[in-house]
Order: sequence, then structure tokens, then C-alpha cells
Amino acid sequence: MMQCFYGGGGGGASRRALERVERMAGETAVVVFSVSNCCMCHVVKRLLCGLGVNPTVYELDELDGMGGDRGGVQQLREALAALVGDPPVPAVFIGGKLVGGLDRVMAAHISGNLVPLLKEAGALWL
Repeated sequence: MMQCFYGGGGGGASRRALERVERMAGETAVVVFSVSNCCMCHVVKRLLCGLGVNPTVYELDELDGMGGDRGGVQQLREALAALVGDPPVPAVFIGGKLVGGLDRVMAAHISGNLVPLLKEAGALWL
């Protein structure tokens, strides 16, 4: 499971919101928290899809309009900021563990560590 640090760093992310992120991140092998008009989010999603991964993607701006839970979405953003830093998206989780934002995902890809992580999580079979 991912390690959550419940204090400081994110401007007041609640324990409940951090636990919600942790629960959502552990639902499938690869989870991406994103915003639909973010170029960095687009790049990370294209990279993963190009590798043959089918990530679960939570578009935070689209969640805003579903069910009217704006406060809940804002809490998710704050929790992601506490975990990832600024900007809080994209936030990529593989096997329930936080990999990080675009910079860390690209670094893992360039160093050859991303594909083994994806295989270990069951997101890739070849």
C-alpha cells in the first residue's frame, strides 16, 4: 500500500481525503488522477496507453460536474497536492503505490524502471 503522510505539505488535506485517494488508487493496477485540459496529464496518459496499459483515469474537472460534490473534489485536489506537490496532477499510482507526477513517471520510463513496475502490478503481461 501507499504511504500517506497526514500532516503538512498540502495545505490542510484531511485524513479522510487522503484515505479516499488511497482507496481509489488501489482499485486497479494503474490509476491516474488528471485534469482533462492539462498537457502534462495528456502526456502521461499517452505514455501509459502507448506502452499498452489501460489506466483508470479520474478526471477531476469532470468529477466536479458529477453529483455536485465540489467540496469532495477540492479535498481530493488538496490530498493529491499533499502527496505529489504542486501541481497535484497528474498523479500516477501503480499497484496502489504513488509513483508521482509526470517528471517521476518519465524518469522511471527513461531509466527502464517503468515497464517492470507495470508488469509487477499486473498492468502489462509481455
